[in-house]
Amino acid sequence: MLDKPDNTPSKAISPELLGRFAAIVGEKFAITDPQSQTPYLVEMRDLFRGHTPAVLRPGTVEEVSAILKLANETKTPIVPQGGNTGLVGGQIPHHNEIVLSVNRLDRIREVDPTSNTITVESGVTLQRTRAAAAEVDRLYPQLLPSEGTCTIGGNLSTNAGGTAALAHGIARSHALGLEVVLADGRVLHNLNKLKKDNTGYDLKNLFIGAEGTLGVITAAVLRLVPRPRAIETAFAGVASPEAALELLGIAQARAGNDVTSFEIMTRRGIELVLANDSGSRDPLASPHDWYVLIELSSQQSEGARLVLEEILEHGLEHGLVADATVADSLEQAKAFWRIREMFGEVQRHAGGSIKHDVSVPVAAVPAFIAEANAAVGKLIPGVRPLPFGHLGDGNIHYNVTQPEGADKAEYLKRWNDVNNVVFAVVKKYGGSISAEHGIGVIKRDLLPSVKDPVALDLMRSIKHLLDPNGILNPGKVL
Repeated sequence: MLDKPDNTPSKAISPELLGRFAAIVGEKFAITDPQSQTPYLVEMRDLFRGHTPAVLRPGTVEEVSAILKLANETKTPIVPQGGNTGLVGGQIPHHNEIVLSVNRLDRIREVDPTSNTITVESGVTLQRTRAAAAEVDRLYPQLLPSEGTCTIGGNLSTNAGGTAALAHGIARSHALGLEVVLADGRVLHNLNKLKKDNTGYDLKNLFIGAEGTLGVITAAVLRLVPRPRAIETAFAGVASPEAALELLGIAQARAGNDVTSFEIMTRRGIELVLANDSGSRDPLASPHDWYVLIELSSQQSEGARLVLEEILEHGLEHGLVADATVADSLEQAKAFWRIREMFGEVQRHAGGSIKHDVSVPVAAVPAFIAEANAAVGKLIPGVRPLPFGHLGDGNIHYNVTQPEGADKAEYLKRWNDVNNVVFAVVKKYGGSISAEHGIGVIKRDLLPSVKDPVALDLMRSIKHLLDPNGILNPGKVL
């Protein structure tokens, strides 16, 4: 568990003021019991544990508005929270702030298959959103392993990515309109379904990716796409990231936007999954240094499997693919995806892991992995890099596991040292230190070293304009 991000003193909230906040939502939905607060205070990887006088769970936009109006008048800091699945500490109250949980804002307000839109409140989970779209033969194209817990509000606030971003984009790509409560309690009503609206600044994009520092998203209009008529999934063993990248080019040339996922994984990670997840099996007959998981989604009910087989055969003929198998059933496809989705979770069984969510241009992924591996190996001999992720969009989860037998606590003290060498390679290739998880507190102090100074100044100016009293998620991002 990491220490508090800084030494900002906690602000005591008087019982009288706390009572006024509780009265807005009703005592039943103002959680003050420490044990009952735990699910809202512990980050999912247990890196951070927060403290709060109360978790407020408003059930309406009006209640959110009243909470923020009172908070702004009394200069009481507020931490907005969705499903508490964030990975950079942005949703945790590090300094005794009040938590504003949106998980009771859970109505699906409208599904419009003709306009290909769905309007949901911010506490609706990603899984429920996808299910509601499926009921009208549509697809909400964002997909995350935490879909049963993460919320639409959280996804938008962090501009979350996922395994389908290659074809469909990240959270920002899916939002057509937002409803947002500002720091002073005013409500921005911008829930339009329009694909074309040239009436001034696109304000919704201020709040997407802002991690709750500029306003609290309470609802969103999201775009839907037609459901695919055929989905084909394959697991392939390849010799190197270079081979995987060349295979990606072949897949896109042959299948275009039907290539919805193209994931890369190391053998070391596969072995960790097999050793620690009884539900997983080795996908191929013999081991390979690297693997790719490819998924095609087609609007044609037939032909996708043939296309995928042709891609793999081309890869075999050109020495890019050593072995491959195409899923024969939905269950086998799910088994392939289970291996990929378990990568992050099983790494804890190998000891301390210093994790990075980075992106570089797709063409630079092999060079980035090779140079980062060499750099961390030189810094700490014996470390075990476990890069994996979304090769198709250049987003690599570059995780570095401690040397075998090393002391976990001592290894994790090198967090900043490892960050420095990894991010130096990211910078060399014009990449980003945060691809899809956000800044939060983990990367806040790094931002000035990688962000254009003018851009950073504009960000601070926008923050001051929309939240002059600094009550919204203080200490996060900036």
